[in-house]
Amino acid sequence: MKLMIDDAVWGFSEIFSEFGEVITLPGRQIRNESLLDCDALIVRSRTKVDEELLRGSKIKFVGSTVAGLDHIDQIYLNDNNIAFSSAQGCNANAVAEYVISAITNLANDFDFKLLGKTLGIIGVGNVGKRLEFKAKQLGIKTLLNDPPREANEGSNNFVSLEKALSADIVTFHTPLNFTGAHPTYNLLSSHNFNHIIEDAVVVNAARGGIINEMIWQRTPTKANIIDCWENEPNINSSLQKTAYWATPHIAGHSIDAKFMGSFMIYKELCKFSKQPLNNQIENLINPELRVIKDDNLHDTLNSIYSFKEDDKAIKDISNFEDYRRNYPERFEWKHFNTKFKLPKST
Repeated sequence: MKLMIDDAVWGFSEIFSEFGEVITLPGRQIRNESLLDCDALIVRSRTKVDEELLRGSKIKFVGSTVAGLDHIDQIYLNDNNIAFSSAQGCNANAVAEYVISAITNLANDFDFKLLGKTLGIIGVGNVGKRLEFKAKQLGIKTLLNDPPREANEGSNNFVSLEKALSADIVTFHTPLNFTGAHPTYNLLSSHNFNHIIEDAVVVNAARGGIINEMIWQRTPTKANIIDCWENEPNINSSLQKTAYWATPHIAGHSIDAKFMGSFMIYKELCKFSKQPLNNQIENLINPELRVIKDDNLHDTLNSIYSFKEDDKAIKDISNFEDYRRNYPERFEWKHFNTKFKLPKST
């Protein structure tokens, strides 16, 4: 088997070389002509997988080691009998930790308490559920909006989009859908931006395009946290300059999340190729436990990882893609022994 793999896929050599020959390219450079003699394709989010890319190739398996799906033409893959697997949920805890870190830094810098604040979570899937669980441990009241879940589970635990948008902090964690029963493109736009209170914090750590950026840049808020942008890496400079944190789509880029994305696709490729699992791969991440002696939430989280540095790194927008591809090593909270008790994961 010959595999084409985005060279940003974590551990591509250690994890996938047992299947056969591994060829790597940066995700944006993977083209149709580079796939003509390949059997499997493993990507992250920078490769658009569709008929234009795969026409005439021998590809029979596509794996995406990230949570999003908007770069994959699943209809084309299904129609052409090409197996597909994604790593949905792989980075959910990492993104939840990013949002909690952002809120904690805001509380410190704007001198407000988290206890009693309302957090509107738009999209309560893999990320939203973990964020809700952590936020409640900090005394934050959550307002949950998720129409697909509400349709299946009933309305008791959910609120309208308008109600969630009126929270002190509003954070988006939906997929990017242009069609269907619940489209999310421009979910927050001119028709409902008036529900955002002027003293609100607005967070987009989901996908660019869920919030209308032209309206957003004209709407006063207490602070904006922006990790996902339209037209990446050519991001909105007006929003970037005024944001509290403007980061290059790295909320989910922990080592844990990258490993899990690769490992999830590895297991699916084993099933596809009828190859047994190598149990050693599951233990590739085993960092030395680090002790954090700070006695408050703000300092503890910034000692673990300071997202402020990610904001500084792309003050020059031309650094966006390079910094994202060469992101610093970041481990999730579970690898740290902290004096201050951190919110637990689900």
